[in-house]
Amino acid sequence: MNTVAPRLMPAQLLRLAILMPAKNEAAVIGEVVAEVRGQFPGACLIVIDDGSQDATAEIAAKAGAKVLRLAAPLGAWGATQTGMRYALKQGCTICVTMDADGQHLACEISKLLKTMEQVQAGVVIGACPQRGSPARQLAWWGFRALTGFALEDLTSGFRAYGRRAMELLASPRATLLEYQDVGVLLLLRAKGIKIAETSVVMHERRHGKSRVFASWWQVAIYLFQTLLLCLASSRR
Repeated sequence: MNTVAPRLMPAQLLRLAILMPAKNEAAVIGEVVAEVRGQFPGACLIVIDDGSQDATAEIAAKAGAKVLRLAAPLGAWGATQTGMRYALKQGCTICVTMDADGQHLACEISKLLKTMEQVQAGVVIGACPQRGSPARQLAWWGFRALTGFALEDLTSGFRAYGRRAMELLASPRATLLEYQDVGVLLLLRAKGIKIAETSVVMHERRHGKSRVFASWWQVAIYLFQTLLLCLASSRR
């Protein structure tokens, strides 16, 4: 049985942007966009096409998304940052970031928004720590120890950001980051932005494989870069 998200007031929907970086997700993007559009029909739904070589952009647009096609691939974080800049120009005051591969569920977005309102947080992470393999759990433990974050799911890209966080992350200062995880959280914390977490359900991606962890080499690069950020933070 499908869960229907609580309907927000129209004025709130007009201020909400939902951002989906996407690359070569033609097999699932139409379904994912349709699900989000069904739950939040008045939101500004933005798909940022990060150099797809398939029909991702065309299918997303047909399903009802505003599509931003990047002139050159920027990676998932660069695409997300582009979406935030566009959302700010449209007057949006809250944005939700989610994957385009079906892992993050449209019906769970309302949990992020509700938690943000209840605890007055600038950022809310949709946490699903049970999705992590033993190796990922070990990495999370190390990152928590180095940074002091008391968060269960440091690497979830399913997040809600308030306007102040959006403005910070859309700024040049955040451009050199590679991933929407620990580095972003460190930057937000340094500016005194409150970070909260809420438990959500996630599914396995519906098609293809992760483009962040597509190989052991990419995993090694990710771990090295994140470790450097954690060590730099701990020294400060």
